[in-house]
Parts: sequence; C-alpha cells; structure tokens
Amino acid sequence: MGVDRSTVERVLALVPQAPPFRFLDDIVELDGNGIVGTCRYERDAWFYRGHFPGNPVTPGVILLETMAQTAVSAFGIYLLLLAGKGEEEIRGMVNLFSFAETVDFITVVRPGEKVWVRGRKIYFRRSTLKVEAAVELEDGRTAARGVLAGTAVPGL
Repeated sequence: MGVDRSTVERVLALVPQAPPFRFLDDIVELDGNGIVGTCRYERDAWFYRGHFPGNPVTPGVILLETMAQTAVSAFGIYLLLLAGKGEEEIRGMVNLFSFAETVDFITVVRPGEKVWVRGRKIYFRRSTLKVEAAVELEDGRTAARGVLAGTAVPGL
C-alpha cells in the first residue's frame, strides 16, 4: 500500500464525522485494496468519564466506531473517488454503517493510547463496501477485529 498525501487530505476532508465523535486522525496507507488509519484516544475523552471510573478503558462501541470510520467510511470515500465520483457528489451522500459480523474485542485500549486501524476490502459494488477490519495497539497486538459493511446513499 502506498499513500499520496494530497489524496489522504481529500479523503479526510470528506469524512463526515467531526469532533468529539471523530476517531480517525490520519491515514498512513491507502490503495484500492485497503487502508491503514490512526487514532489516539485523548486521556480526557468524554466517554472515559463514566466507563469504569478509576480504571477507564475505551468502550467496545468506540472501537467498533473507529473501525467503521476508517475501514468503511474513509476507505469507501476513497473507492468512490477512484470510481470517478466527484467531491460534491460524495458530500451529498450519507455513508451508512450497515453491518457488523463476528466482532471480537480481544484486549483493552487505555486512555491516551494510539491505535492503528487496518481495513482490507472483501468487496465494493454499487456503493456498498464490505471489509475485514482490525484495531491494533502500538505494540502490534490486536484489540478488536470484525467484518463490517456500509453503503453510500444520497443524502437523507
């Protein structure tokens, strides 16, 4: 996989999620078959306040959302660009997370940790993307993995 920074910047600008609900900081690898993105969960993120006070861990639903934002949304935007869709057309679409299968949560992710999200295309057809996705810690251990899908539809 390679990475063209101008393409990465275009894709990141088209990702619809925004803080405090954006869990994609950067894209470090990107091609027609897959993506690798990064996210650092801030130590004071809103979801840690009530998720095991005194011993906070990143909620599984946040790990799932992180995989979806990177491996389904951002990667899907890139594939739509490759298919010839224009940026205005993409902005007029809503990328709906539609499917999660065999999602496993393997180890905890602590506040302040940086993770890598890897997505590998299973298929992309008619604006529907299905991927194998994983969240990995900096030491290479897998924190979560699953098969996810999403579909880009005209704005609701």
